[in-house]
Amino acid sequence: MPLAMVTELTEAAPKSSFRMKLGEQLVNAGLLTEDKLEAALSEQSTKKQRLGEVLLQMGLVGEDELLPFMEQQLGIASIRLRDGVIDPQVVKLLPRAKAESLQAIAMFLVRGRLTVAMADPQNLQYVDEIERLTGFEINPVLALQSSIANMLSRVYQDDFSVDAVTADLCSESIELKPDMIDLDLTTIDSLIDGSPIVNLVNYMIVHAVRQGASDIHIEPGFKNTIVRFRVDGQLREMLNPLREFHPAIVSRLKVMGRMDIAERRIPQDGRIHLQVEGRPIDLRISSLPTVLGEKMVLRVLDRQNVTFNLDQLGVPPHQLNTIKKMIARPHGLILVTGPTGSGKTTTLYSAIELMKSVSRNIVTVEDPVEYQLEMINQVQAGSAPTMTFANVLRSILRQDPDVIMVGEIRDAETAEVAIQSALTGHLVLSTLHTNDSASAITRLLDMGVASYKVSAALVGVVAQRLLRKVCPHCQIPYYPPNDILEMIHYKGDRRRQFVRGEGCKKCFDSGHLGRIAVYEVMSVSPALREVISSTPNLDAIREIYRQQGGTTLLEEGFRRAEEGITSLDEVISVTFSE
Repeated sequence: MPLAMVTELTEAAPKSSFRMKLGEQLVNAGLLTEDKLEAALSEQSTKKQRLGEVLLQMGLVGEDELLPFMEQQLGIASIRLRDGVIDPQVVKLLPRAKAESLQAIAMFLVRGRLTVAMADPQNLQYVDEIERLTGFEINPVLALQSSIANMLSRVYQDDFSVDAVTADLCSESIELKPDMIDLDLTTIDSLIDGSPIVNLVNYMIVHAVRQGASDIHIEPGFKNTIVRFRVDGQLREMLNPLREFHPAIVSRLKVMGRMDIAERRIPQDGRIHLQVEGRPIDLRISSLPTVLGEKMVLRVLDRQNVTFNLDQLGVPPHQLNTIKKMIARPHGLILVTGPTGSGKTTTLYSAIELMKSVSRNIVTVEDPVEYQLEMINQVQAGSAPTMTFANVLRSILRQDPDVIMVGEIRDAETAEVAIQSALTGHLVLSTLHTNDSASAITRLLDMGVASYKVSAALVGVVAQRLLRKVCPHCQIPYYPPNDILEMIHYKGDRRRQFVRGEGCKKCFDSGHLGRIAVYEVMSVSPALREVISSTPNLDAIREIYRQQGGTTLLEEGFRRAEEGITSLDEVISVTFSE
């Protein structure tokens, strides 16, 4: 995809029945004298090169002056090559040896169409070979042979990275225009018209989506702005634009998110709807004033990157059957627990997708509404001072709901209204921030909800975590130390092999690629109801759960590690607690 300086890519001139020769055009334009043209033609006959290349080598014409005339002569779009127009992730689609022999550089990829700079873009044999090598439809553009030769020595070096995007930026080139907010980043024209800052912001967004990032962090530093992506739950540093560009980047994002550009002293929130390579993406923006400037965090909501299907979430069959029995109940309270970023919303949305039908009225109250679902009435909490979870929930009860989803039970008032809703014939789904399923019950009791109400209303609790999977490209077997197995009370075969990732380019040297969820599913049985209503202590609740055959998050993590899906170290870091 085009980067910061792609503004130089121009439209191909229309073909005509008569074209003036290149030398004549340059003479008529006053860029070349007759004498110099004669000298260049003489040199051309000796070197057997194109006239344009000879003129450039002799210093008679500059590249910026020459390219538009060559473009018109050939009827093919042209480009002046430099770092800012080449995507480091795309260039290596074409092997270096082939790039040198074909005199071509793969520049950027948009909607499955690969733009390639070529010294001979009219050579159909070369174009066909590049299509065969890359597997993409080719859009050839003209570049000078000398420019391609110079760039080939750079773009295949290990240090040619995404920081090249900012190489051509200068303070004079910053131009901010409050243009169309609903950006379409899939067309070349939309990026040609943008300023370097606009294209830099677009570049960050597109690459975050391509890498499956959940968040983009843009932080002011002393010398540089630091851009980091959160991928598989871990932050990775991706870009380091110069510090002086930070205000322009922040302003651009505020314009896109319809935020107040002039206000820099208080936090703000915004939202962006755009197209990235043909699919809709939502970005939630949050700004936070710091001593060095405003920090921006963009939550990337990509519907293609998540699935709202319970059967495809990787829930083991015995736990999946238990969850489906819970949501088949006509009324009661179902809770999903876990820390921020553990996939609770995805689980709730998947349950709702399974339940929705024309015969059910399903209403949600969320802050914020992350994904918009068909046939679901979603309400944004916090949009006004009176729009609290508890107040909205009371209003929902007057809307004749069958199923209610509460984004989070944050306080005693919301907990009380949610429990009362479950007791009066509604199925209520919500989330809590607790370490395991049993702790959800004691959390409700700590909020002041009577134990007999919790006992009567609660249907079940699902606790979950996300574990990073071992990178398949660099995984190696290993034997964990015995003292580690002793510490975590591992009851399996202590002589077995586990796997872990060494770290490679594919996984950014993290050893992990992708994530998988582990679940702890506790259905409230009659025995558990009796414990909750009579002696509701955590140990007693956990004991009943174990007697019912329930497994803990740590045990489910062990199973995934034994299968070679994740590493034992990841299981310990995410699920183990004394």
